Amino acid sequence: MYALVDVNNMYVSCERAFRPSLVGRPVVVLSNNDGCAIARSNEAKDLGIRMAQPWFQIRHLRREAGLIALSANFELYGDMSSRMMTIAGEYAPRQEIYSIDECFLDFEGVRDDLAGIGRELRAKVLRWTGLPTSVGFGPTKTLAKLANHVAKTADRKPGSYPSAWAQVCNLADLNADELQHLMRSTDAGDVWGVGRKTCARLAEQGIRTVHDLAHANPATLRGQFSVVMEKTLRELHGTPCLDVEDAPAANQQIMCSRSFGSPVTEVAALEELVSQFASRVAEKARQQRSVAGAVHVFVSTSPFRKQDLQHSPSGTLPLSRPTADTRVLVGTAVQLVRGMARPGFHYVKAGVMLVDLQPDHQVQAELDLFAGVEEPVAARRDRTQLMGTLDAVNQRFGKGAISVASAARLEAHSGSVAAARQEWRSPRYTTRLDEIPNARA
Repeated sequence: MYALVDVNNMYVSCERAFRPSLVGRPVVVLSNNDGCAIARSNEAKDLGIRMAQPWFQIRHLRREAGLIALSANFELYGDMSSRMMTIAGEYAPRQEIYSIDECFLDFEGVRDDLAGIGRELRAKVLRWTGLPTSVGFGPTKTLAKLANHVAKTADRKPGSYPSAWAQVCNLADLNADELQHLMRSTDAGDVWGVGRKTCARLAEQGIRTVHDLAHANPATLRGQFSVVMEKTLRELHGTPCLDVEDAPAANQQIMCSRSFGSPVTEVAALEELVSQFASRVAEKARQQRSVAGAVHVFVSTSPFRKQDLQHSPSGTLPLSRPTADTRVLVGTAVQLVRGMARPGFHYVKAGVMLVDLQPDHQVQAELDLFAGVEEPVAARRDRTQLMGTLDAVNQRFGKGAISVASAARLEAHSGSVAAARQEWRSPRYTTRLDEIPNARA
């Protein structure tokens, strides 16, 4: 038996945990540069606000409906997620952190009342963090995800689901008639892995509900879609095809990209930005014990600024020897920027991506034909120690405590162009000593 624990409206709930005055009011959290809505309270959803809807299309609701907009505070959300995951992980032998607001728990061998465990888990998370959660139980991960969807929406769909299924739903507790009612009342698009385009194609064949999908022919759908769809059907029938992953798989690519608070016109400024991004992806590569075989960099102007000349180049440069050395990766990224960027263009976004990743123990130092026979291995060993020290210092004293010079220049600039526009960001209540909330009598 699996459980999916999900924080309701994660980003909005994190804000409400420290600002109770937001409870019951329509709230949206905006993306970097306050561009579009990436989280919505139920009250905001009731206003018809769509996920990823641009802010300029909904800002009139501030005046007309009392909509409250907040800038994304990812430092706060990440820390609150870590606290929630720690609590949830205490309730089952195995845990898979699926996203910032979701985790799977494997209850294999647990014979207790699972719905009761779910209610206890939910109460503890709410009491210790202030975050409301929904918990769904099922014999497969897909069914657990479906049960979680029911638990999360039962209060908002009283005609579709009984109120007893709200917040905690265990499919094993339902009889055959109740399970059939649930599947007939749930759209096929609410099944994990069935996206909008797939849902539209299924509807053309008369498959509109979970019940319709569960009774479709697996072989036929596999031929029309993929083996993933066949696995989804088998999971809906209670046959596990997806196991809990205790440790996340290593990323095949690692990227850091960002839109700027204001356009960048100087190549030197772009070099500083790209240096910072390259430093970040190098750190991520070392965290998963990978090395990169090539570096990809892109910069772009805004297609929405019709008055500006457009220029969106990109390039990839292979490395002579796979590495996660910050110095090498930054130097390669800067070399790419110097070759592609042109002064005078109004660049609004840039990114660095590491490709051709492989485990760090598979480094082929002998491929460096331009170094001495003994030098590559010794140099690699020394750089590994240096990078380990750099990561340890930054972990202890804060990100950016030590960095390459080009990235440090960017950090030193006040009002840096790299800073995203965050007009309505709340304090980082749990991670910054000078922003800890004060309780007053």
